[in-house]
Amino acid sequence: MTINEDRVQPNETTVPLLHCVSPEETLAFWRALGFEVTYEQTRPYVYLAFRWSGFALHYGRAPSGLDPSAENTGGCLVMVDAVAAYHAAFTEAMRRTYGKVLGKGLPRVTRYRSGASRFSIVDPSGNTIIFIQRDEPAEVEYGGSKELQGLARVLDNARILREFKMDDRAAFRALNSGLRRHGDNAPAVEQGLALAGLIELSVALGEAERLPDWGTRLRALSLTAQERTQVEKAVADPAVLGPWLPDVS
Repeated sequence: MTINEDRVQPNETTVPLLHCVSPEETLAFWRALGFEVTYEQTRPYVYLAFRWSGFALHYGRAPSGLDPSAENTGGCLVMVDAVAAYHAAFTEAMRRTYGKVLGKGLPRVTRYRSGASRFSIVDPSGNTIIFIQRDEPAEVEYGGSKELQGLARVLDNARILREFKMDDRAAFRALNSGLRRHGDNAPAVEQGLALAGLIELSVALGEAERLPDWGTRLRALSLTAQERTQVEKAVADPAVLGPWLPDVS
């Protein structure tokens, strides 16, 4: 089709229309995060509209039988210049309203590691809104960068699984098996990064049985101050490492 330049101008705006299972929960959640409700209708049909900063989210009636817990409802991408500020704004809003960051179940926000290029919010209906930094690499090497070897490649693969596929379980398995295969021959800092990731993921997945083992191994590593900082920055909340991160000060 040929565009008639006299009538079609390149100033379009696309607004995602998401499925809404519960209007009440949807309204409460986005209001808690600081979104303005620009349109609210529940009868004779559902239509909700929200705005925050420069983007909007709209909701319509969900199909009969839609299960939010399956988290395959739909979603959208929000492209931004600096993603960290958005995560900080939303987690602070959660703390004010709920007294904590909602990190499990529905709704929730995914963890954000310093330097990461994306995070996600999953709403009460199971929609996933993914905030992505515009300069994020265009290509992702699943399985880890081919330029890396051993535990370093395992760490890169786990990062991709967590940040791009949002699959904590797969990342946990990759780190666990990778540490067994490559840990003995890997530099101390790489071992520390793998152990820190396993500790963080164990807490997130509710599988704390091996925390003392991994924590003891982390404490025993000989890390420089710079390496300690690198390990701390590899997790969203350094406090999760608790007493196990060696103090070299």
